[in-house]
Amino acid sequence: FTVGINAPDLILSHTGYVSDNGEAWFAEIPSYSVGFSVGIMGDRYINEYLNLRISPTLNLGERKFVFKEQTSGKEYTARLRSNYLTVPLHLKFSASRIKNYRPYLLAGGYTAIDVGVQKDDALRFKSVDYGLEFGIGCNIYFPLFKLCPELKFSFGLVDLINQDRSDLTDKDMIKYTKAISSGKSRTISLIFNFE
Repeated sequence: FTVGINAPDLILSHTGYVSDNGEAWFAEIPSYSVGFSVGIMGDRYINEYLNLRISPTLNLGERKFVFKEQTSGKEYTARLRSNYLTVPLHLKFSASRIKNYRPYLLAGGYTAIDVGVQKDDALRFKSVDYGLEFGIGCNIYFPLFKLCPELKFSFGLVDLINQDRSDLTDKDMIKYTKAISSGKSRTISLIFNFE
């Protein structure tokens, strides 16, 4: 099984959108918020140095967005909590074992499905994300189990911002979605695998 913490981020591109009353809005993510992850792992031995690994994981996190109007300084804060079921598939490249340690590298891809998003009128995310992952780690051998701390970097390839906002009843809220042209996920994770 695996447990860990993560710091989700979103790389935003702005449109320069100006609302009907002349307000120019943009968004920023002022700080990282820490999320939690838990999952299970399956490993397929290929050879002494190479394994194929799948590790379905539930990632719980929150992203905070601050929308600002350029001239008046008005602000609106949106918080989106999301629970993603992430299914990564990695190739694990291991070095030779040195006493009770064996470092390794990871490379692969992932698919993430949002299984419980908290809705906010300002923004909506698409329910499916996919991307690439890279990481480093080390197997530490104990008498009864193996601990594998791992640092992983995830790069989303999907624009997560849902531009279709036909669900909005307050049409003034559309300015927040229109201010962002795209948003792609980036995540840094510190994972502890127990095998």
